[in-house]
Amino acid sequence: MNWSDAEKKEKQHQEDLDRLRSFRPMDDTFMRGLFKENLPLAELVLRIITGKSDLILTQCETQADMKRVTGARSICLDAYATDSAGKKYDIEVQRADNGADPHRARYHSSVMDVENLDEKQDYKELPDTYVIFITENDYYKAGESVYTIQNMNLTLNRPFNDGAHILYVNGEYRDDSEIGRLMHDFNCTSADEMNFELLAERTRYLKENPKGVSEMCKVMEDLRVESYTEGREEQARMMAQKLYRKGYSIEEIADMVEYSTEKVEEWLTPKAG
Repeated sequence: MNWSDAEKKEKQHQEDLDRLRSFRPMDDTFMRGLFKENLPLAELVLRIITGKSDLILTQCETQADMKRVTGARSICLDAYATDSAGKKYDIEVQRADNGADPHRARYHSSVMDVENLDEKQDYKELPDTYVIFITENDYYKAGESVYTIQNMNLTLNRPFNDGAHILYVNGEYRDDSEIGRLMHDFNCTSADEMNFELLAERTRYLKENPKGVSEMCKVMEDLRVESYTEGREEQARMMAQKLYRKGYSIEEIADMVEYSTEKVEEWLTPKAG
């Protein structure tokens, strides 16, 4: 069967609507919509997870790109927030256990450090950072609601006090505490089943209000475009490396893969260390 462009677009739209109905806050695509331009909701979630009832957020950005070091692996944070004391928070939802590997948490923490210290600043000016992985499964399988990880001076058996914090939130945790009720809500597809009105209100808007539904459909379309672009760039990068090994100049490679010479140079720059 041959589909017209209009028919393909309508079919894709219906599939997006079906996906939207099944989304939960635990799905990172839906999380983009939940936290976008919604400081009170991000603040609520962080207050519950960190136990800081007086935490005040001044900024929250979804899908924050971070890459300061040429040739280093870039990351895109699900939600990147700053509080009134200047502390930084990276909130990640991780459905697959391999997405919550401790090395990934370490890398996120290090990239946040690089992002937040300029050339002439003193090291002591680094803000406290919190990398928060909300995992669908109990990653450490010990039944705790939140696992708190910090660097330690093992010889003296006391905290290293470097300001770096990593939290693993157990998405399976359930009880009548705020964190237990929040994790229940993170696994709900229906706003009517949620405990927290801020989360339910936003979910209802994105799933039932025509404007909200349109916003989420755009998010899904943007993700498709982003995925296609990333795939094309990765293929071009691999081809550029092969051509470079064969002796082609950067200008020739840029012309063949249809990317700028600056981008090709970036691909071919050896990583430090």
